[in-house]
Amino acid sequence: MSETAAPAHPSPTQEADITSALGRRSVVLVGMMGAGKSTIGRRLAARLRLPFLDADVEIETAHAGVTIPEIFATHGEPYFRDGEARVIARLLDGGPAVIATGGGAFMREETRNRIRDKAISIWLKADVEIIMKRVKRRADRPLLQTEDPTATVSRLLEGREPIYRTADLTILSRDVPHDRIVDECIDALRARLCAGASSAQPTTDGTSVTP
Repeated sequence: MSETAAPAHPSPTQEADITSALGRRSVVLVGMMGAGKSTIGRRLAARLRLPFLDADVEIETAHAGVTIPEIFATHGEPYFRDGEARVIARLLDGGPAVIATGGGAFMREETRNRIRDKAISIWLKADVEIIMKRVKRRADRPLLQTEDPTATVSRLLEGREPIYRTADLTILSRDVPHDRIVDECIDALRARLCAGASSAQPTTDGTSVTP
């Protein structure tokens, strides 16, 4: 099930250049829960005139509407991760699109390899404070059903950041207007895909990315 986002305004040349350069590849957003993958993904898809796909929604649809917390509770995390990998593989095969993935999806080597082969990945990098501010009122985060959710997020982030860092591009997710983050994604994609990028492209947080 896909959601085709209507563009918020006429697509300028740089967006058209990006979609042309993508070909059949997708843009995949990775990062922690609360990083803004779905929110930014919808807006980015609108700018690029591509379908938007949320892997978590697709997983629930594949389970006849059973929620992710219910899947975790009934079958356990390994079962969920196996299904998640299959869903993301299917979405990548149907590209191009903008795809938001769950926080743990990129940890699976098989999924990372598929994303590398069939997409450009963007890590939306968010710190613990931003994540907790956005998710503390949410009851649909199975991994946060602990006595100390902040400590859980800190532990998850510490373990996952070295893997997230292998994404093609890094954009800092922070409390600024969403369209500013989308603009930064567009600029980074255009530099990566359309400008004969050199061996390392700068990112918005001062790091570099490897082509």
